[in-house]
Amino acid sequence: MTWMILGLVLFLGTHSLRIYANDWRSARVATMGEKPFKAVYGLVSIAGLALAIWGYGAMRKDPTMLWNPPVGLYHAVSLFTLPAFILLVAAYVPGNHLKARLGHPMVMAVKFWAFGHLLANGRVGDVVFFGAFFVWAVVLYIRSRKLDRAAGVSYPPGRMPATVATVLIGAVAWFLFARYGHMAVAGVPALPMG
Repeated sequence: MTWMILGLVLFLGTHSLRIYANDWRSARVATMGEKPFKAVYGLVSIAGLALAIWGYGAMRKDPTMLWNPPVGLYHAVSLFTLPAFILLVAAYVPGNHLKARLGHPMVMAVKFWAFGHLLANGRVGDVVFFGAFFVWAVVLYIRSRKLDRAAGVSYPPGRMPATVATVLIGAVAWFLFARYGHMAVAGVPALPMG
C-alpha cells in the first residue's frame, strides 16, 4: 500500500501544481527553463503513475474487502466510463460544446472513471486507488472553475460538428478499450468477449 500511496502522491501532486502551487511552479520554470521543467515534471508524473499502478497491482492480491459490490454495479461501471471517454476526447477536440460548458472535461472524465470503478470494487486497495483519483478530481474541478471565474476565463462556444465528432470518437474509443484494452491493462474483462 505504501508504494501505491507514494505513487498517487507523486502523480496527483504534480498534476495539482498549477492550481495549488502556481507561484512555486512559476519560480521553478523561471529558474530551470520551460523545457527542463516540463521534462522533470513529466518524469515525476510517469514515475508516480507507474508506482501507483504497480502498487495497485500488488494490492489487488490482498482480499481485504470493505464491501462486496452487487453484480449489477459491475455492469453499471459502463454508465460512468462511457461518458468518461467522451469527456476525455472533449478535452482535445477544439470547439465542442462539452469543453465550452464544462471548461475542464478531462478532470470530469477522471471523476466519472474513478466513481464508476469505486462502485464496482470493494477491496481496500481499490477504494484507496480510485478514491484518491475521485477526491482529487472533485477538488481540482471545483478549484479550477473558481480560478476560471476569478480570472474571467471564458471558453469559445461549441459547434455541433465538433460535439458530434467528440461523442463518436469517445464512444468508439470506449468500446475498443472495453472490448480489447481493459483485459490487457487491468487483467479483467470490461465487456464479455464471446
